[in-house]
Amino acid sequence: MIKLGVLGVGDIADKMVRGLLRDPDAEEIAVFLSPRGAGKARALAAELPCRVMPDNQAVVDAADVVLVSVRPGQVAGLARGVALRREQKLVSVVSGVPVRELSRLFGTDRCFRAMPSYAAEIGCSTIAAYPADPDVCEVLRRLGSPVILANEREFELATVGACMNGWLYFLLHDLQHWLVEKGLPPDHARTLVLGSVADCVAYARHHDSLSMRDLGRSIATSGTFTAQGLEMLGLHQANAAWSAACEVVLDGLLDGLLARFDSGLHADADRIPR
Repeated sequence: MIKLGVLGVGDIADKMVRGLLRDPDAEEIAVFLSPRGAGKARALAAELPCRVMPDNQAVVDAADVVLVSVRPGQVAGLARGVALRREQKLVSVVSGVPVRELSRLFGTDRCFRAMPSYAAEIGCSTIAAYPADPDVCEVLRRLGSPVILANEREFELATVGACMNGWLYFLLHDLQHWLVEKGLPPDHARTLVLGSVADCVAYARHHDSLSMRDLGRSIATSGTFTAQGLEMLGLHQANAAWSAACEVVLDGLLDGLLARFDSGLHADADRIPR
């Protein structure tokens, strides 16, 4: 049985717990929730077979794997209030806090990072993970498809990819809205827009030896309406805007990493067990 303790029941933890317990055969998983985020914790406990514990240490004491899901600025305070056992594994879904800093704060060298999307709720998330660990992967596979990164630089880039996931909803909204404004019924517009994305994903996976650009060029051939629209997107530098959004997120992540690393150098003591 997997005994998962959740420290911080925010939005992403909510999706992960729902994904883990969505299966009727989820008796293999016991989930213990922090009272932090009391509203979501109570809602989950009312709907699903999980328990809200009286405090964070009670969550840790009941768990084999501890999931940390709080804001980056709250991690240090959370760590000061709990003591992990040597054999426990800690999985963080906190953006911008590296493994080294997690280890220093929580006093354990068994720290891991993961970055799922909201699709974890339905077991369809692509999940960035670092470093590799079979127990952690066993949990993540119940939420979708883990992608194990080689180092934390790759993990930060994957975090930018997770932000792209959120941006895409706004792009899809705008495309649907345009169709509706021109007279298409909203349900048909939604189906067509989502279908276009699903078609692209399925076709790209089928032709995985071809680059995305080559696949696009095979459709947007000279003289087609697709090519005409693509030219207009280029004139408005639409792709450049996406690149700029990626750059600003990556810069923020790396600046945060540097600041936390500098503060770690001045810590009074290293709590990692020797």
